[in-house]
Amino acid sequence: MSGEQERILRALVSRHGRTFAEEAGITLRNTPQPLYRTLVMACLLSARIRSSVALATTRALYEAGLRDPRRMAAATWQQRVDALGRGGYRRYDERTATQLGDGARLLLDRWGGDPRRMREAADGDPKELRGLLRELPGLGPAGVDIFLREVQRVWPEVAPHLDAKALQGAGRLGLPEAPGRLRELAGDVEPAVLAAALVRAALDKSVVEDCVRHAEEART
Repeated sequence: MSGEQERILRALVSRHGRTFAEEAGITLRNTPQPLYRTLVMACLLSARIRSSVALATTRALYEAGLRDPRRMAAATWQQRVDALGRGGYRRYDERTATQLGDGARLLLDRWGGDPRRMREAADGDPKELRGLLRELPGLGPAGVDIFLREVQRVWPEVAPHLDAKALQGAGRLGLPEAPGRLRELAGDVEPAVLAAALVRAALDKSVVEDCVRHAEEART
């Protein structure tokens, strides 16, 4: 692996190595509320809408008091629509308001409102966990990947989770697109941080340009 790749990766992590949960104001712990908020964030991010809007809306839902499945389910549909709108999530607000209500009720009815129970039911099998997560309304394959990228910080059995979007970012940066080689290059970088930084490169070409520029400056 080239020194140039190492410099690019160092620049990527140092300048863009912030998880999406952190940007959304979520202090991720293996406890029900932050895990639920991360699930909601994953649903919002998986739509075709700017990530900045989805993250602002995650914060807006929290500020509206819709921070756990019981409160989300108890809110009226209009209250959810209004909170989504305050975050700027207007294109999909009506459908998403329904999905968030239905998802909260399913989580309460089947899992007692605690996402950790899905983890326990999966018993360390990532494929089983993906299937259980997919049962939540609005959480498709992309949303599941987003959730797993973030929670690998507290659920180590799913790490390292470098999905197609993260590997796309690696390709744009000229980094290895094979997960094993990429992890070797990353060394002791936390998988959740690495994945988030790579996804930012996939979503925003200015991130790629920034990393390449700083890698060139480091070389000189």
